[in-house]
Amino acid sequence: MNVLRTDSTNPDFQKLVKSLDVTLAEHNGEEDDFFAQFNKIDTIKNCIVVYIDAIPAACGAFKPFSEDTVEIKRMFTDPNFRKKGLGSTIVKELENWASELNFKKAVLETSQDLKSAISVYEKSGFYRIPNYGQYVGIEQSVCYEKGL
Repeated sequence: MNVLRTDSTNPDFQKLVKSLDVTLAEHNGEEDDFFAQFNKIDTIKNCIVVYIDAIPAACGAFKPFSEDTVEIKRMFTDPNFRKKGLGSTIVKELENWASELNFKKAVLETSQDLKSAISVYEKSGFYRIPNYGQYVGIEQSVCYEKGL
């Protein structure tokens, strides 16, 4: 396994995110346009791609949310590489990177129906918080937070 710190111009990151977007569009159905507007990657400076045998297998990113907080975004593992702990690896790498940049906290949003994602976040020490920002009042969204 090789973990690469990069940005959103990385072609492997972009390829994985395209797969993520297809998956989320199917999951979100008619509400996909609402969520998609918050998932643009053109300006994300902190992205990770995990490679297995030189194949891009998983990705994740964070962006500044406030002065001391990052928001974890664009978490995805290719279906061929699931159940190998890559989600947890990415979360830990993103936390380490954000901490190195002196951020103190991480937040994230996911769907209440994405049980495997929720499991990764909760095993990583994230705890449920009230929905924040654009997710306030969105029933299918659940938000999490963790100190770094």
